[in-house]
Amino acid sequence: MRRTAILIFSAVLSLTLPGHLLAENASPVVFASNYPLQFFAQAIAGEALEVRLPDIEGDPAYWVPDGEQAAALQSADLVILNGAGYESWLNFVTLRPDRLLDTTAGIENRLLPLEEATVHQHGPEGEHSHTDTAFTTWLDPQLAIEQSRAIAKALSDLAPDRAAGFEERLASLEERLNQLDQGLSLAFEQLEGQPVWFSHPVYQYLENRYSINGRSVHWEPDEVPGTRSWIEFQNLSRDHYGRLMIWEGEPLEEIRGQLAELGIESVVFDPLGNRPGQGDYFEAMDRNRQRLLDSRIDPSDLMSGD
Repeated sequence: MRRTAILIFSAVLSLTLPGHLLAENASPVVFASNYPLQFFAQAIAGEALEVRLPDIEGDPAYWVPDGEQAAALQSADLVILNGAGYESWLNFVTLRPDRLLDTTAGIENRLLPLEEATVHQHGPEGEHSHTDTAFTTWLDPQLAIEQSRAIAKALSDLAPDRAAGFEERLASLEERLNQLDQGLSLAFEQLEGQPVWFSHPVYQYLENRYSINGRSVHWEPDEVPGTRSWIEFQNLSRDHYGRLMIWEGEPLEEIRGQLAELGIESVVFDPLGNRPGQGDYFEAMDRNRQRLLDSRIDPSDLMSGD
């Protein structure tokens, strides 16, 4: 109740006080709603300005800012959003529309509908549901390029005297994202279209980009699925005989062991909604790629249902 009151108070405050005005020669205040956007924006901004990421514990897709965080967002000159239904917290915070950048607004025709997961296992965040649109767009490097272009334009509008530098750094970022795209394509080619399991329904854009024959359950890496979930999974496996399960985080040894008994190898592919434990976006994505290559999945084994 107290948290709700703080949010309502901060929303009313934003409507009654004058808007944030940039002091002469002051750097614009810019926030991003998740780590990939913050990384892309900072790569484009360079040292010209700082792009901030709120202090978010857990998955930013389910984050709700507290009163202090809401006030910081309301005072920003630009808030970079992923869009595609990602920022559900916008229902709780009043922000000026002219200071919001929806980075997927220009690629709505390339957004993917969300298919409901068949097997559910809810984690520490409790009961939650995903939006009707898949939102982890940054897992497709080509969509990440489009999002980065939208960011560069918004930064140039915000600080036109620095636009040339933004465009130069955007070109460098695009080159690295294209290289990442090529590397992931080679890593997924080893699967040769054979069935793959995803532990969570957040990999739709990865599946779409690299033509992965994937199917998602809804398991958390730190919670052992119950007996019913295992039975449902084994029944589903009769029609989707995947020998590889891709996880958001390292699964418990008990889970890894039970999957191994079914002939299924577990591989971590961090979707990077929040900051990686070490390194930056490209380093973390390269670790994802390398883990896929190290999985040593033999396509002939994937074909076999014995």
